[in-house]
Amino acid sequence: MKISVIGAGAWGTALAIAFSHRHEIGLWTRDAGHATTMRNAGTNARYLPGIALPANVTIESDLAANLSGADLVLIATPTSALREMLHDVAGAAKALPVVWACKGFERDSARLPHEIVASEMPGRKCGVLSGPSFAQEVARGQPTALIFASNDAAFARETASALHQTMLRIYCSGDVVGVEIAAAVKNVMAIATGICDGMDLGMNARAALITRGLAEIARLGLTMGGKPESFMGLAGAGDLILTCTGDLSRNRRVGLQLAAGDSLEKILRELGHVAEGVYSAREVRRIALEKGVDMPITRAVCDVLFEGKSPANVVRELLARDPRLEP
Repeated sequence: MKISVIGAGAWGTALAIAFSHRHEIGLWTRDAGHATTMRNAGTNARYLPGIALPANVTIESDLAANLSGADLVLIATPTSALREMLHDVAGAAKALPVVWACKGFERDSARLPHEIVASEMPGRKCGVLSGPSFAQEVARGQPTALIFASNDAAFARETASALHQTMLRIYCSGDVVGVEIAAAVKNVMAIATGICDGMDLGMNARAALITRGLAEIARLGLTMGGKPESFMGLAGAGDLILTCTGDLSRNRRVGLQLAAGDSLEKILRELGHVAEGVYSAREVRRIALEKGVDMPITRAVCDVLFEGKSPANVVRELLARDPRLEP
């Protein structure tokens, strides 16, 4: 099978490398200079330095050429670019199944990726690829397990089977909403955990924060129609634990630097990659308010990111909350 991977950032490149073990891959970048550099160097030095691109990964900056002969499109751009890419892909490839590997809410509209896909490509076979995964480890072939969710049960099984391999295990699910909610909100919780670690509050505090963060994710996800098992699985607990504890987590790094006193503008400028939790936090807070879901950790993160509150004051406010029943 030929897979057209749209987006040559760290995650798109890592997936292209991983899936090249079983499939022919076309990797697209909108930057012609970046494409030329990758072809000449045999690596994506901008996003995954030191990791070789296999010979059966073709680099293109021409979208139509990249889509030519493809059997599946895998979009690995940030959520903010998903709608534009879907529009472009829809014009060039009218019948190809589409998979997306981005996490978060669309800014301003607060739409999840599957809602964006439904508006841009109604009736298209499609699904989301998610789960606990750092791009560097996937590209190096280290063991990873992901979840592929689609509302089309047969397509979910077939696609998971086609993408599955020894070092990149793919499980299937029918809970697109639950998988996407978990993927989006865990990034907000990773910022909170980074603040906690940056303030040296200890591992007990980190464990409590992750556990209560999972409760928040599940409350919102269940309200929006997700299934309980998704929040205890790879997309929920798995991705949350990885993102909140791993040193490669960009969202956790944002929290660490906020605790150190850096401004959000400075953090994002120096990060060099998208930290989806920053952009999702405001949308999550808004949705929670609209639906009457209590999400104190999300509110606390937004207070630090957007309201000018200090991490120390926000932590004091969280600790001062009245005791209550779990969850």
